[in-house]
Amino acid sequence: MIRKSKNIGHLLEARFAATFFGNPASNMVVIGVTGTDGKTTTSSLIYHILEKTGKKTALINTLGVKIGSQTIETGLHTTTPSSFYLQKYIKKAYDAGVKYLVIEATSHALDQNRVSGIPFEIGVLTNITHDHLDYHITHEKYLQSKLKLFKMSKNCVLNKDDKSYEILKESLVDKKIYTYSTENRDAETKISDIKFDWDDIASFNRENYLAAITACKILGIAVDDIVLALGSFVLPEGRQEKVYDNGFEVIIDFAHTPNAFEEVLEDIKRKTKGRVIHVFGAAGGRDKLKRPIMGGISARFADVLILTAEDPRHERIREINREIKQGIRVKKEVMEIDDRQEAIESAIKIAKKGDTVLITGKGHEKSNNLGGEEFSWSDHEVVKNAIEKKRDLKIARIS
Repeated sequence: MIRKSKNIGHLLEARFAATFFGNPASNMVVIGVTGTDGKTTTSSLIYHILEKTGKKTALINTLGVKIGSQTIETGLHTTTPSSFYLQKYIKKAYDAGVKYLVIEATSHALDQNRVSGIPFEIGVLTNITHDHLDYHITHEKYLQSKLKLFKMSKNCVLNKDDKSYEILKESLVDKKIYTYSTENRDAETKISDIKFDWDDIASFNRENYLAAITACKILGIAVDDIVLALGSFVLPEGRQEKVYDNGFEVIIDFAHTPNAFEEVLEDIKRKTKGRVIHVFGAAGGRDKLKRPIMGGISARFADVLILTAEDPRHERIREINREIKQGIRVKKEVMEIDDRQEAIESAIKIAKKGDTVLITGKGHEKSNNLGGEEFSWSDHEVVKNAIEKKRDLKIARIS
């Protein structure tokens, strides 16, 4: 009841913010992207295709706001800004002559009506799996929050391979629905339709590509032009990002849900000749139910698990790790190193030729929340320093 009252307040705030800034989105073609995983990659893909095909476009997603050559930070752990700031950024884009706008919309933002009043031309879904049950309580409520985007959208792009498809379709009988699929021949967009080198694209990212392609097709962009644009796309920072490849590999990924773990770890295990060394944790004050599931998935694919701090907030790291370990039912080497820097350094120190060190959970983020306080952080910087230490140690031993 309290949340419902708050969300009514958020709705009024969103409507006021839109009016205050002159409803700038009404003069743009707005594409919203939601889902459990893949939102940032898919929204970045749509933005990239539109830009490469000559459309003046802005992007608001987890990585910040992009308007022309300008990138604006939206704050720590922020995907969809508050309604006031959201409208402020949209107005800034409109003043810059932007015609197309891509917005990454989280379930929290949708539930809290932060995007209310924005006329979405297209709503895009990546998938709906296990996450944020600390907030939504049930999977049904989580799904209903995602559904809000499509009820606000003129055209809906749905993943025909996702379990949510049938449920969403039944709730959107009055909407124009477009589908994509890596398997289903009845989908409007499928792998076989797109003449593109799919071999280099991880299986889970193929869905993100197809989602973006479908949205751009709706906007009237020719498939050949879309494919040409895809050829120059680089995955966003912290999305299966290979940051070192000399004897062994180091990959940084934002994966922090069971579905993302399954997809990323399976892909990396398949490509790795040696061991997979997985450094990860789980966020404090968030969905506890997913912790043992993630531990079990990591143990299925990784050879060495190093549990560490990943925004523990006010929770004890050891308690978070205990819950992660409850899902580990196969015998694997498990190390617990509370300090994330030390954990990453240890992983790189033990890495041998052919191994892959996978570091998940933080990705692009620039802070780590310890005890409720944000501390400056970068997985990328720690990896860089750890590699240099390992190189210096090797040289010292030879000397």
